[in-house]
Amino acid sequence: MRLFQLVLLSLAIFLQYRLWFANNGIDDYTRIKSTVESHQALNTKLSKRNKLLKADIEDLKLGLEGVEERARHELGMIKENETFIRVLPRKHHESNN
Repeated sequence: MRLFQLVLLSLAIFLQYRLWFANNGIDDYTRIKSTVESHQALNTKLSKRNKLLKADIEDLKLGLEGVEERARHELGMIKENETFIRVLPRKHHESNN
């Protein structure tokens, strides 16, 4: 009977070791789970970016308003007979009085 208990205890210890520390154990599971979560967050972020880019493409395909808006904001272009006024923020000078 003593030998049987020793074999069962050894088997339980072996199985616990495999569960916690061996390949495909809890350690691997938690590592892979965190990797999957970080990839899902990145995929969500990239999906939002793709939707914005798709909307920009559709806007550019539909008419000249999208092209005009891009030219104004990204290239600083202005229309003919249009006055462009640029207001720069005032720099604050610190005085040491």
